[in-house]
Amino acid sequence: MLSIDPKEISTGKLHGYLLGAVGPRPIAFASTIDANGAVNLSPFSFFNVYSSNPPIMIFSANRRVRDNTTKHTLENILETKEVVVNIVNYNIVQQVSLSSTEYPKGVNEFEKAGLTMLKSELIKPFRVGESPVQFECKVNEVIALGEEGGAGNLIVCEVVKLHINEAVLDENGQIDQHKIDLVSRMGGNWYSRANLGMFEVPKPLASIGIGIDNIPFDIRNSKVLTGNDLGVLGNVERVPSKEEIEEFVESSIKIRELISADDIAQIHAKAQEMIANNDVVSAWKLLLAK
Repeated sequence: MLSIDPKEISTGKLHGYLLGAVGPRPIAFASTIDANGAVNLSPFSFFNVYSSNPPIMIFSANRRVRDNTTKHTLENILETKEVVVNIVNYNIVQQVSLSSTEYPKGVNEFEKAGLTMLKSELIKPFRVGESPVQFECKVNEVIALGEEGGAGNLIVCEVVKLHINEAVLDENGQIDQHKIDLVSRMGGNWYSRANLGMFEVPKPLASIGIGIDNIPFDIRNSKVLTGNDLGVLGNVERVPSKEEIEEFVESSIKIRELISADDIAQIHAKAQEMIANNDVVSAWKLLLAK
């Protein structure tokens, strides 16, 4: 048995042990807005529901371990005392991951992640249109748990309005746990899908991904590629160069034949297969070579 005094190891190592042992953790996909109207969207896995009457949810926006700075979500909430907690299912998990990229303040993560902004009814922050359930919340209290890197800030949210996609309801009007297909966080790069078990989503690049908003229109509006596929494509630092694409095409007769057939659906289907096999660079080259 390995026995550890938390004070005798680094915060980063302790953080890894905590996240590796305590899971699966539901994800609060938090939408906020600052006093000037700038939008922010970010996921948090220190989250749960704690009361039904009143309806209370709590999530924690921790101070960054590496430099003890605070996240835009926390800063916005301290200014406005409002947040939308959007629930995450499998259909949007890659886009959610992409939104966790450390984009500069003022960058709209809805646009970067290719997600739809829906107006809320009682508060200012926008809802995520693709989320199966969205909770409009007033923030009752923010409880700082410390002042050092890694310290949590408990955000106590009272639900004032909720919105449920009817597609996830059963014949009795209750949420069907198979239809909603929830995902949760585990340790490292691992997630858990309620319907099927664990799967891996590589963390966003330390450098900034280009975002779905910078994917060419015809690819972004594909009838084959899913939001998750686009989320993976948007998490690259740069797209392949013209020379790299030409070399890729010349290296494979099958690729040349596929492109020559000029069947967009087949090209996108092949790119989707490459994404599923974690060959994102080749998927980009194929999509740009058509």
